[in-house]
Amino acid sequence: MTARYGEPPESGRRYTLRPGAYAILPRNGAVLVTHQADPWPEYQLPGGGIDAGESPIAALHREVFEETGWKIAAPRRLGAFRRFTYMPEYDLWAEKLCIIYAARPVRPLGAPSEPGHQAVWMDPVLASEILGNPGDRDFLRRALA
Repeated sequence: MTARYGEPPESGRRYTLRPGAYAILPRNGAVLVTHQADPWPEYQLPGGGIDAGESPIAALHREVFEETGWKIAAPRRLGAFRRFTYMPEYDLWAEKLCIIYAARPVRPLGAPSEPGHQAVWMDPVLASEILGNPGDRDFLRRALA
């Protein structure tokens, strides 16, 4: 069974399964995160939804590049968690299945192409305290241990 973080699902509410791939990206004593401005400002592990017909690894590379501008290498699956949340950008109640990887940031290829995203190098301990959801924070803490 996959761990759940955050609020439990609301009884009677219909949720759409949204699998996604997310990365912990350590380098030189820091971790690369993304700051997303909308729908509310927060720091996140780079990553996002897996498109229909796309593999989790392909989605991971695409999403990290879109949100940070960085190319990554050697992704290694750490685990997965679920969280139930409202996604205002899609007007959707989602059961997010978050697959977490550790990977090596190789080099920046440009600015993030995803609107409202900014790549930020951050102290890993600070990131483990301020990332926008408890699943991201827990996986980062465990990766640091």
